[in-house]
Amino acid sequence: MTAAPKRKTKRIEWFGGPARALTPLDASEAARELVELADAAKEAKLPRLAALLEGEGPLQDFLGAAFNLSFFLRDCARRRPGMLDRLFGETTDQRLASIVEAIGAAPFAGDVSEAGLMSALRALKTEAHFLIALSELAGEVEAETTVRRLSDLADACVTAGVSFLLRDAHMQGKLKLPLPEHPSEGSGWILLGMGKLGAHELNFSSDIDLVVFFDPEAPAVLDPYEASDLFSRLTRRLVRILQDRTSDGYVFRTDLRLRPDPGSTPLAIPVLAALNYYEGRGQNWERAAMIKARPVAGDVAAGSRFLKELEPYVWRKYLDYAAIADVHSIKRQIHAHKGHGEIAVKGHNVKLGRGGIREIEFFVQTQQLIAGGRFPELRGRETVSMLGVLASRGWITPEARDALTQQYWFLRRVEHAIQMVADEQSHTLPEDDEGLERIAHLLGYSDAAAFSQVFRVSLQLVEKHYAALFEAAPQLSAGVGNLVFTGDVDDPDTLQTLRNLGFERPSDICRVIRTWHFGRYRATRSAEARERLTELTPALLQAFGQTHRADEALLRFDEFLAGLPAGIQLFSLLQSNPWLLKLIATIMGAAPRLAGIITRRPHVFDGLLDPQLLSELPDRPYLAARLSVFLEGTIRHEDVLDRLRIFAAEQKFLIGVRLLTGSIDAVRAGKAFSDLADLTIGAAFDAVQKEFALHHGRVKGGKAVILGMGKLGSRELTAGSDVDLILLYDHDADTEESDGGRPLAPSHYFARLTQRLIAAVSAPTAEGVLYELDLRLRPSGNKGPVATHIDAFRKYQRNDAWTWEHMALTRARPVAGDPALSAEIEKEVDEILALPRDTAKIAREVAEMRELIGEEKPPRDLWDLKLIPGGLIDLEFIAQFAVLTGQGAGIAHMTGTGDVLAHLAPSLADAQRRQELVDAHHLYSALTQIIRLCLTGPFERDDAPPGLCDLLLGVTDLPDFAVLEAHVKETSRKVRKIFDLLLRSNRGRNNH
Repeated sequence: MTAAPKRKTKRIEWFGGPARALTPLDASEAARELVELADAAKEAKLPRLAALLEGEGPLQDFLGAAFNLSFFLRDCARRRPGMLDRLFGETTDQRLASIVEAIGAAPFAGDVSEAGLMSALRALKTEAHFLIALSELAGEVEAETTVRRLSDLADACVTAGVSFLLRDAHMQGKLKLPLPEHPSEGSGWILLGMGKLGAHELNFSSDIDLVVFFDPEAPAVLDPYEASDLFSRLTRRLVRILQDRTSDGYVFRTDLRLRPDPGSTPLAIPVLAALNYYEGRGQNWERAAMIKARPVAGDVAAGSRFLKELEPYVWRKYLDYAAIADVHSIKRQIHAHKGHGEIAVKGHNVKLGRGGIREIEFFVQTQQLIAGGRFPELRGRETVSMLGVLASRGWITPEARDALTQQYWFLRRVEHAIQMVADEQSHTLPEDDEGLERIAHLLGYSDAAAFSQVFRVSLQLVEKHYAALFEAAPQLSAGVGNLVFTGDVDDPDTLQTLRNLGFERPSDICRVIRTWHFGRYRATRSAEARERLTELTPALLQAFGQTHRADEALLRFDEFLAGLPAGIQLFSLLQSNPWLLKLIATIMGAAPRLAGIITRRPHVFDGLLDPQLLSELPDRPYLAARLSVFLEGTIRHEDVLDRLRIFAAEQKFLIGVRLLTGSIDAVRAGKAFSDLADLTIGAAFDAVQKEFALHHGRVKGGKAVILGMGKLGSRELTAGSDVDLILLYDHDADTEESDGGRPLAPSHYFARLTQRLIAAVSAPTAEGVLYELDLRLRPSGNKGPVATHIDAFRKYQRNDAWTWEHMALTRARPVAGDPALSAEIEKEVDEILALPRDTAKIAREVAEMRELIGEEKPPRDLWDLKLIPGGLIDLEFIAQFAVLTGQGAGIAHMTGTGDVLAHLAPSLADAQRRQELVDAHHLYSALTQIIRLCLTGPFERDDAPPGLCDLLLGVTDLPDFAVLEAHVKETSRKVRKIFDLLLRSNRGRNNH
């Protein structure tokens, strides 16, 4: 860190001075930020602000650090220094009140248009956002005030949009408002804020969840039969006003997916239809969601009446443990992770991860659902105040209340810091050292190590109380009944107990368990092992009973036991680690593919014994170090290859476990699977070259490189992906043959070497297959040689390659082989991709290729995420088109589809479309990673393990499968629309 240059001392009282000091990442850079901002202030004719910024003191140090640490704050201040200058005359609270007042007045300006309102709201919201962030960072207020300010801001913005639209409908004669100067009153348009908006707990870069209803009998409604269409159109316009990204930014991302049956209902639903739905078909997750529902805009009186009518549905009179079990299964992303060991800080999700915000919120909600019917004081919306009520009623201890309250606000501050960096809706701590250091400094810590220590303690404290709370809560499974498996005759009470636990064929289950107790497997032959298993059986049955397909899960576990060489260590481990038992139940019930791996290769389970498993990120250095240790001392060629197969199988399984437990997300899993492939295929290639040289020598100047293509090249491999490769080589021009005992001509040498590599990687052995290889992307495809000289590759790609081959080349990446040749190939690929191209021709060919794929490989159903219109192929083609036509910002060397989509040039896709494409890729990646991890075949909605459906809801943070399917449909519709727009609009351009 460099020292900041001295600035002249000039004391100015303003903003009261910061209560919390911040340290920049780079003091010199922070000083430059203030100099540049002072210049911007002078240009804007703001002499007071310029003088302040040129001064010296705690306030200047704070501002320099804040702008150095937050790109969002820095860019806001540069573009609009007047936002700071206004604070000379007003406190932050006063200015925010003025902004909210201006937002409320915006729809009533005489000549305001929809575009004018959108621009005004974006400017006012940006200023409020800027001040709210600066105020929390300065320690002027705590997170508790920040979430309230953000929620009030959202309320004001939604109300402004609603007022404008209602007045517009009134002026067009589509509504007759009783009080046009108070348009919402009597309008019948009900907008309920859900989730964090409803609870006044919005985070810094939060989206807002709305559910929209209308009363067709309201005074303003002229034609009740037209009302559904009218209010749905108004709702769609409201979303556009709030959400569309323009040159001024956006107001709030808006989510309407929590409405009843979102896949088949209009955006605005009649009140009576909604009440009938909730009372007749409402799900328990919808009951939980309605706890936080609050009328935030529109006809607030009608909204309050609606919620009053809904109270009997939300708040049951009797303790409803069965409903809680249902809610718990739906929200499977929440686990009581007691005993998981160390928690990773890098990459940790502070919202959904272990010990995170959601664990606190979820416990409060479940207790409210259990008892809110009998105790009206438990019906509040806000998490922390409800913790207080729970403690006062004796449902939790004062210690739990105080600890969870303190940690809740600490974790909210961490969440805000993550989001303040670039105003992104992320809840995940950075994985890189500098990113984590930045968050630590934003929170006032001296360095990442100090922050990490406090953060870990916080998560462990939440985790401890969360697990204890659920252990202390009444459980259906307490005192389950008889479990007797002695003798040959089924015990009737035991059969009933098994039925109660969720088993459909209790007699078959009894027979399986008797097999264990009779010691017919190697794992259960010793008396001690059988004793441990007998003690463990009730917990096993309960865990498997919660998987929804208890019989299948237990039978898979039985297959696993049958293959185990010994059992006592496993049974002891499961007894002392309930989380591991839960994980096994999840795998057996939700992930047939992983269950099959465990059953066939029980040794992969050994990796779960590592206490650091879930705290270590499986990045390239981590995997490389583990591989080096695993291969140490292995000399024989076949032994090396077998060790690689064992290592790859175990690490694929462990990466999958991390994904399954939520300790890594889909993007990190894709990188980890790809890094593993790079390392193991690279090690296999080294071994093959060494062995091949023993017989055939080496080619003078010979060097070879494996070029990763497809999902390996883009670092998006899944657990079930095959691997696309091209092998390229070079050698001295005058070399005629290799120098070994059985010499070969260079072309023959590298072709044979490649065939050996294919056999080493793909041939089935007792230890399985390392990877299935696909070399069809090489020049001339299957007709061409399996290894290609670099000159032939260069010539082919420049003169003869088809557009689809250049599209494939956008994901090419050297993954193993000679470093010098790798650099040469990377440079060559960049040059080929940068060649001038006819944009219209490329657009036409890409669109035609997509149409051809659609005809030849139609999607099976909605869950064929790759092939559906608007699915993964559309996203990949958009990214590849952008690379080939140079329509991306800084995308050289970028091979990841998501990375390219995030950097599309504004001329190709504006910020709104860019965000929609990135969000779509994130959704498809999350779903695909889990599906490929858990299943060997396609996802069949009607036959999918319920536990797998719960996992898919967990990774998408959605409450119900109907909501998820509606989200996939809506996402694919948006992507296809953008695909058509981008490819059509570019067909008319003649060159690049």
